[in-house]
Amino acid sequence: MANFKTMTHTSVSLLFLLCLLCPCLAYNVVSFGARGDGWTDSTSAFLRAWSAACRSTSQPNVYVPRGTYLVRTLNLYGPCQRRMEFRIDGTLVAPANYNAIGNSEFWIMFYKVSGLSVYGGTINAKGHGYWSCRKGGKSCPQGARSIQFMWCNNVLLKGLTSLHSQRVHVGIGYSSNVRVEKVKITAPSGSPNTDGIHVQNSRGITIYGSIIQTGDDCISIGPGSMNMWIEQIGCGPGHGISIGSLGSSNNEAGVANITVTNSVFTKTQNGVRIKSWARPSGGYARNLMFTNLIMRNVGYPILIDQNYCPHNNCPRQNSGVKVSQVTYKNVKGTSSTQQAIKFDCSYSNPCTGIRLQDIKLTHNDRFRRPAVSYCRNARGRRGGTVIPRSCF
Repeated sequence: MANFKTMTHTSVSLLFLLCLLCPCLAYNVVSFGARGDGWTDSTSAFLRAWSAACRSTSQPNVYVPRGTYLVRTLNLYGPCQRRMEFRIDGTLVAPANYNAIGNSEFWIMFYKVSGLSVYGGTINAKGHGYWSCRKGGKSCPQGARSIQFMWCNNVLLKGLTSLHSQRVHVGIGYSSNVRVEKVKITAPSGSPNTDGIHVQNSRGITIYGSIIQTGDDCISIGPGSMNMWIEQIGCGPGHGISIGSLGSSNNEAGVANITVTNSVFTKTQNGVRIKSWARPSGGYARNLMFTNLIMRNVGYPILIDQNYCPHNNCPRQNSGVKVSQVTYKNVKGTSSTQQAIKFDCSYSNPCTGIRLQDIKLTHNDRFRRPAVSYCRNARGRRGGTVIPRSCF
């Protein structure tokens, strides 16, 4: 895993260095008709600037200067002639009417772009109206992810602030060698399905040095995710960092080689969670490392839930997802529930190879009830001091 991290960091750093050494030809969106007044529709200007830059044989730079730019759905397609840089010094805002982007799956999408750097700036999807629609039980559009990378390789996303996404803030799908660094993600704790960063069917992903405050998972890791390194994350409010939900179908790619380290969880619903549907599946989650984590008043700091079955859609079934080789090391802090460690695994596919080492989790409870561990169909071992006492 250390070698993977070094390789990913080196390749992205090389991409950044090459861009510094090569003279970049700037494509300023204002030159293509964009207006930073906050209410003029600048969508066409952004698309024209991207198209021109993508065709350029010189090192291109799409530049968004200071100002507030209203844009609707932006589909930014590759492949391009050269490495692309998209630099935002201003703010991108969605229209006030949530249907303007809500009927699209993505607000800003980079598609099949190899060699891409996206720097800085703020994007504000103005999701409040959409969330109200959802909570009111009305007929609502599917909602848009704020920024999505699909089939992209060698990507750096750095310094972005994402506000009030309708759904997922940053999505990564079918991509490789992506580094997300120093982003700030914000949405209210009650906003539905506003995951901070969602990764699926992607490899070689690094998420580093970021603050994520949202209404759902800070980071969610879906099927087909391999070789991920997650470090120095401030998570909360939100639902924690989750692997899953897995096992929604019989034919599903697995998850492997995931590290979450040196991070802090504050008043989250969960800490680090593995979640799978209670139904047949050929999926798996293995070689997972959770280390050097601080929990501050977290609901379930350590959780494996293989009996996920909302609305009773899978009664009397067992999860087919195989969870194995999971290590929790140096996890400390407070739990807001008594079950600080909970392994609720599948009867037909028990969790195996779980290791607890140097754990100290106490129950943050005015009645002074001690924290406890809960195990069902879980097999593993412990090392060092483990508080609460391990149940295997």
